[in-house]
Amino acid sequence: MKGRGLGIMLVLVGLGLGATLLRDQVPTGSAQPAAQAPLNESGARLQNEQNTIDVVGRFEPGLVFISTEDVVAQDPFAMMFGAAPDQVRQGLGSGFFVNEAGDILTNYHVVAGEDGQGAADRITVRVMNQEQSVPAEVIGLAPQYDLALIRAPGLAKTLIRPIPLGDSDALKVGQKAIAMGAPFGLDFSVTEGIVSSTSRQIPIGFSATGGEGGGITQKAIQTDAAINPGNSGGPLLDSSGRVIGINTQIYSPSGQATGVGQSAGVGFAIPINTARSLLPRLQAARGQVVGAPDLGVTPGLLVQSQGRVLPVGLSVLSTRGKRELELPDRGLVVGAVRPGSPAARAALRPGTREEAFRGGVIVLGGDVITAADRQLVDAFEDLQSVLIDRKEGDPVTLTVVRGGQTRTVQLTLDASAFRVQGR
Repeated sequence: MKGRGLGIMLVLVGLGLGATLLRDQVPTGSAQPAAQAPLNESGARLQNEQNTIDVVGRFEPGLVFISTEDVVAQDPFAMMFGAAPDQVRQGLGSGFFVNEAGDILTNYHVVAGEDGQGAADRITVRVMNQEQSVPAEVIGLAPQYDLALIRAPGLAKTLIRPIPLGDSDALKVGQKAIAMGAPFGLDFSVTEGIVSSTSRQIPIGFSATGGEGGGITQKAIQTDAAINPGNSGGPLLDSSGRVIGINTQIYSPSGQATGVGQSAGVGFAIPINTARSLLPRLQAARGQVVGAPDLGVTPGLLVQSQGRVLPVGLSVLSTRGKRELELPDRGLVVGAVRPGSPAARAALRPGTREEAFRGGVIVLGGDVITAADRQLVDAFEDLQSVLIDRKEGDPVTLTVVRGGQTRTVQLTLDASAFRVQGR
């Protein structure tokens, strides 16, 4: 994944990455250790240690081990020449129960199909102390948030153990964080650390249709609790045993060289409040995709980068060029406005003429969005990050520059803002 202003590689975890376990070969000698009195383990336990034991014992049964299988079709003509038949790709990840109905929250990339479009062909789940996996079905997918809701209808009600949800907005740096999941397929594993940051801005997710790119810069929880491939979708808990986040990504310098992400003590989790606000829409999705709010604006400043056309903000242009075009120093150029959208109803003005320059094109004559609800906007993802946790009926205040004059535009997020375009 890539992110503006984030010069590190974020490696998505939980996509079926394997591991080899090696036993250290340690030479042994014949010397006998001096006799020592046995330790009083129960008396030596620290309060923090006992708290972790209690949290794990009470809430680990709510953890779910997720396995996926996806059939990758081969070229039918190649099979005529002895090529291998269709292959089955397998994936591993984690999830957890959020209610008594058996809804399981996890990452979208844990259950996504190999082609990045929709869910994998087969999803199964296994709960603690059970040997058999049970088929699961998709209730709702939210690629842009990297979240998904699944359910296993055949699972016995007695095995459904919801983990209570906490309040990620109330988190403090330094709080204890307990990560549960299945690193490298080692299901029902636990690690412990602290909350390192409560508002780390990183790109999370995929396009609205599930393809590569399209991740939205979101606020994430940073933790040093060890998170590795397979931990994705698992819960991050506080000392009271409440879920404060959903483990989603890691910073992995080694992954740049090997292609396999490994924990470097910097992991990221989606705040549980983001997931909580999305739950009603996921539960009502009937297996379909839930999209992030969309005002109906198409960016009007595009540049060529590594063979692709990317929307960018005015900050990438030279000061001289912006002065000549009478544009502000930064902002999102409105290239087009979708009819019937919240932007159209608020009379946001699209561009009227197009000008090409070396390496790109800009649409002029329309509005330039410089802020949304008092948060500065330059790139399209800045606007999306402001809207990411909004719901239908919420008002949004835009600051726009029109004809060299700054004005305020009020709009409301209606049902059209939550339709996934192109589906």
